[in-house]
Order: sequence, then structure tokens, then C-alpha cells
Amino acid sequence: MNILSWDWFLNHGIWVLVILAVAALAYWALRRWTFKGVDSLVRRATPEGEDWERASHVITRVILWLGTLAIVVAVVLGVLPRAGVDISAITSGLRDFGAKVGVWLGTHGVRIVIIVGLGLAAHYGLKRLIPGAIERAISARGKWREESEEELKKRSETLKYFLTGLALVVVWVIVGFMVLSEIGVNIGPLLAGAGVVGLAIGFGAQSLIRDLLSGFFIIMENHYGKGDVIRVGDIAGGVEELSIRRTILRDLDGARHVIPNGEIRTVSNLTQEWSRAHLNISVAYKEDLDRVMALMRNTWEEMAHDPKWGPFMISKTPWLLRVDEFGNSGITIKMVGETQPIKQWDVMGEYRRRIKKIFDEENIEIPWPHLKLYLGDGVAEELAKYSQPLSPVDPGVRGKRSVPPKNRRTSRKRFRPYQRA
Repeated sequence: MNILSWDWFLNHGIWVLVILAVAALAYWALRRWTFKGVDSLVRRATPEGEDWERASHVITRVILWLGTLAIVVAVVLGVLPRAGVDISAITSGLRDFGAKVGVWLGTHGVRIVIIVGLGLAAHYGLKRLIPGAIERAISARGKWREESEEELKKRSETLKYFLTGLALVVVWVIVGFMVLSEIGVNIGPLLAGAGVVGLAIGFGAQSLIRDLLSGFFIIMENHYGKGDVIRVGDIAGGVEELSIRRTILRDLDGARHVIPNGEIRTVSNLTQEWSRAHLNISVAYKEDLDRVMALMRNTWEEMAHDPKWGPFMISKTPWLLRVDEFGNSGITIKMVGETQPIKQWDVMGEYRRRIKKIFDEENIEIPWPHLKLYLGDGVAEELAKYSQPLSPVDPGVRGKRSVPPKNRRTSRKRFRPYQRA
């Protein structure tokens, strides 16, 4: 028995040990190179992001499980014949299965690998191409409009996130359907079901889709941005927040208005690129308009050369457009001038303060609502009688007056003339 055991060890046992040693070495190499290789490839492709670290962990675990399973199968197939177990049925089955798998891999497998490879190439290509194209387009448009770097960066990040995510979803949906088709799954019902589901989602979420599309074009075409003052319908205020789905305004009363982008039909931006101070100055009819307009022009020019207000004013000389109106109380002169964005209200307030002071110094009347009453000749003569002084009277009766009676019954008794001392 010992001799047989020794002979068996010499004939078979050594090979079993060799198989186990090779399996252990293969497992060690698998663990070592899988962790390093996958982590290095993933980090090289995407140097930042916790999501890709998780993806690296998942890919590593899958490779380790598959590799360990292959090593165990190889060890079992190598040891069992040395132990006298007939595995010809297993090997023949595996051989037939391997042949079928080889044929399938030679046709569909290669196509799946190509499809997945093209999907990965499109994935990484779009992740690099879309952000670069958006940054170049927005930078060129921003330089032309002289926008701030912070605003350009925010708009670029919003568009990059939205477009990149949308493109990647489309790519991997197409890849998934093509792989299912190669596996042998009939994707006709899936496409029909996806169409029905998409139609239902489209009807149910059409307002959301409209908001997203409207927000995309608002940001892409730069209709307005954070910090602008806009008017949407009857609501006017500063843009406090702008996203791909909604716009938030804050008015002068502090009210916060949330407006879905899909509901915005017409928007008026009061502070984009430059603004305009629009003033209507009224003076009395008796004033010399040429003199008044010269004072108005000089007041604006003095403000434009003021170190405090000059940087806010683009137009160093205003446009006195016209005598705009003959009003009920005075004549209105229309004047405009360009200012820096969102500074028109400050400039107009300071200008009104200065022009009021100048008009007071120059004795120029600023009109207010009043009426002049003109009477006919007959009415004037009748009023003149009552305005004449009283004729001289006896000092004893001067200043007498009557006190009206309180009631009719006691009027005769109580009604007495009295004399003022």
C-alpha cells in the first residue's frame, strides 16, 4: 500500500501539487494585476469622481470572481483525472459547449465587442468633445458681449451637464438595444413598448420637457442671466437664480417669484450689455425752453465728469430728443442717455436731485397741478360790489350785527341786536 501510494504520488501526486502551485500563482497574479491595472486605467480615463472609484471597485470584483471561477474549474479538471475519475463525458460536453461558444463568439461575440467598444469610444469622446465645444462657443459669445468670467463659467457648466448627460443616455440606450439584438432577443416588442412608454411619459411630463427645452435655449442664447433685471408679464425683478427648469425673480418688495421656463413667452431684459436712463422733465409754460434744455445738458455732462458717477455713465452727453408734451400744468422735455447695466435707476435718481437744485437756483418753475378760474364780465361786476369797503356809519351803530335765532318759537324773544365794545 505504501509502495502503491508512493508510486501514485510519483506518477500523479507531483502533478497535482504542480497544478495547485500554478493555480495559487495564477490567483496571486490575478489579484495583484487586476487591482493595479483596473484602478490605473479608470483613474487615467477619469482622474476625479467618486462614481468612477465605485465603478473601478465593481469592475475589479467582477474580474476577480470570473478569474477565480476559471482557476477553480481548471484545477478540478486537472486533478480529477489524476484521482482516477473519468471526466470524458464532462470534457466532451465542455468540448461541444466550447465549440458552440467559439462559433458564437466568432460571429455575435465579435460584433458585441465592437458595439461595446464603439459605445465606450463615443462615451469618452462625447465627454471630451461636448464640454470643449460649449466652452469655446460660450467664450466667443461672451467676449463679444463682454460678459464676466463667473457668468460664463456658470452658464457653461449648466449646459455641459445637461447636454453631456443627454448624449450619454442616448448612446447607451442604442448600445443596449444593439447588444440585445446580437444576443438573440427580439427587440421589436421592446421598441414598441419603449415607444408606448415614451409616448405616455411625453404626455404626462410635457410641461417638464417644455421647461427643460425652454431653459436650454434661454441659457444657450443668453436671454438673461443671474443678476439681470427682467420683466416677465406683470412681474419685474432681479434674477436670483437660473436653472435649466426654472427662473427665480426677486422684486423690490422682496417677494420671490418662481417661474417655470416653459411659461415664459416674452421676456424683457432691462440690464443686458447696457441700460438707458429715460427722463421726462417738466417746466412751466413761461420758461425759455432753449435755456432749460441747455441747463439739462450741462447738468448731465457735469455728472459724467464726476469721479463718483462718471464710471456709471456711457453717454457723456445726453440726447434731448424733443419737447414731448403740452401738459395741463407744464411742458415736458424728453431726455435719454446710456448707462452701465443696472445703473440707470441710480443715475436717474441723482440727476433728478441735481436738476431740482439747479432749477431752484435759476428760478425755473417746476409745474404742479393747479387751475385758473376765469369769470365773465357780469359775474365780475357783481363780485366787485361785495369787495367794496363799507361806507362811514354812526359810531354808535358801527359793528352791530345780528345773531341768527336758534328756533322759530323763541326768535322774537331771544333775537336782540348787540353792540361790540
